[in-house]
Amino acid sequence: MILTDITMRDFKRGLKKTKTLIVPYGSVEAHGTHLPLATDTIVIWEAAKRAASKVPVFVAPPVHYGVCTSTGDHPGTVTITPETLRRITFDIVRDCHLKGLRNFILISGHGGGLHVSAMKEAAEVLTRELKGVRIAALSIYDILPPEAAGLAETRNDSHAGELETSLILYLSAGLVKGRSREEYPALPKPIIARDKVKYWPGAVWGDPKKASVRKGERLFNLMVKSIEGLVKRIERVRL
Repeated sequence: MILTDITMRDFKRGLKKTKTLIVPYGSVEAHGTHLPLATDTIVIWEAAKRAASKVPVFVAPPVHYGVCTSTGDHPGTVTITPETLRRITFDIVRDCHLKGLRNFILISGHGGGLHVSAMKEAAEVLTRELKGVRIAALSIYDILPPEAAGLAETRNDSHAGELETSLILYLSAGLVKGRSREEYPALPKPIIARDKVKYWPGAVWGDPKKASVRKGERLFNLMVKSIEGLVKRIERVRL
């Protein structure tokens, strides 16, 4: 049940079937010159909706903005602070709890460390504050089975690389504008670089040229199955 598509009557009826809400988190973030800025949002939004067609669950509209550090200065990226993300999460979960929801899956298509950490920090506070809640806070990449990584021919494939490009080719091929060149960040970790674009000019981590619709379809189906499994798990777990 997609919250933006149902009526208040549908919502009340839906609560008799499930008290679980998926909240997808994405980003507006540079993904090379070939992928849309909304790549992370597109992937997790579509996966959550597909999961909802298979198991009874509510799906909230996506949180489109995320915490972006390594790509924060790249053209097109619009980042928010961890505090903002925590506050958005607090407000969404608290109000949905008042409306009768009890299980919350806060799941991100963006895997940034500070981004996911902010989601988890908010979940910790809310778990202690709200009565009867179960909350999972994670990136979709945290729960994919090992076979997902095996879909990539590129070693150490990641951001805007082979698999993310494959996902967008499968979900919305018209948004893919050619292919960026193979690239890997050279950030001087653990030192924090002030000019991150200098060390990672193309915002690509992998080889987009090895992407395919078939790989995207297989990875997307693994994502959907992983979300389905998490819905079932959060509804039966005893805390």
